[in-house]
Amino acid sequence: MFYREAGQFKSSYAADSQIFPIRQDRIGFGLIIAFAFLGVPLLAALGIVSNYTFTAILTPFLIFSLAALGLNILTGYAGQLSLGTAAFMAVGAFGAYNFMLRIDGMPILLAFILGGLCAAAVGIVFGLPSLRIRGFYLAASTLATQFFVVWFVTKVGWFTNYSTSGVISAQKIRMFGYTFNSSMSKYLFVLGVVSVLTLLAKNMVRTNIGRSWMAIRDMDMAAEVIGFRPMRTKLMAFAVSSFYCGVAGALFAYAYLGTVEPEGFNLDLSFRILFMVIIGGAGSILGSFLGSAFIVLLPIFLNIFLLFLETSLHLELPSGISSSIELMVFGGLIIFFLIVEPHGLARLWQIGKEKLRLWPFPH
Repeated sequence: MFYREAGQFKSSYAADSQIFPIRQDRIGFGLIIAFAFLGVPLLAALGIVSNYTFTAILTPFLIFSLAALGLNILTGYAGQLSLGTAAFMAVGAFGAYNFMLRIDGMPILLAFILGGLCAAAVGIVFGLPSLRIRGFYLAASTLATQFFVVWFVTKVGWFTNYSTSGVISAQKIRMFGYTFNSSMSKYLFVLGVVSVLTLLAKNMVRTNIGRSWMAIRDMDMAAEVIGFRPMRTKLMAFAVSSFYCGVAGALFAYAYLGTVEPEGFNLDLSFRILFMVIIGGAGSILGSFLGSAFIVLLPIFLNIFLLFLETSLHLELPSGISSSIELMVFGGLIIFFLIVEPHGLARLWQIGKEKLRLWPFPH
């Protein structure tokens, strides 16, 4: 039997189930990775890419993409709605901080992994209600997680090393005797971590674990009848999702902010990451990156547009109008994608690729 996908024929199910089953996808992914690791630093050396681009665009884009990927695993692939993403990021950030602080010689990557595992443990605990409730009630349960974790970290001084202000200063990122001080080096560090975890996630969703998530998402009772175990499947989704969010929170504290407080992981951050998943596309790894890019770049383009209006039309706009317009655009786009294209930007990108693949590419 032959399998067909967007004009490409495969002679076996194993070939069709590869991470990148289509040759153009493999080539495109390789070019993107090569440009990210080699092209961007080269442009920075030539003075084309500034430090602002690294600190305000590229690094937060990668970190938010990882957090959106974690939420997408839980919501898009497993069908479990969560509003506590920022809480799991806080667990990962403060967990990594305390591992680095309490244990001498702790490797930074191991601290991030342990922080992610702490977030996974918290995710399993607060994922237990998903065994009995779903939908709006599950969202309310994860919302309680958001408030509880932030309150707990704020009230227990041990997590912030008894800081009177509650603000912690993340340790330097050091690996193999090298300190990541510059904005470009931090970008490369974040890019390496995000690339590895993204490949792991893309491979994971094609295994039995990923298929069990999607079976539970589509119809949990039928999935249980054919042999999937809902309890293990849902808790696994919460654990993996929280791990990814925890690592993203550690990167958020160490490679982006430098100093962080518990209130920095508030409900607004959880909603922002949820917006990334909705706009980018639920159930799509690519959608996590597209949604993150959109959310990160939109305020920048809005500020440029408003500045253009002020200078060209000689208008005096209120100081807070940019944030107000940003919220209005976010709300309008969410309504638009929920009604017109529920699968988000990732689906639009897939449609464009399928139209291009109708051309007779050589095989």
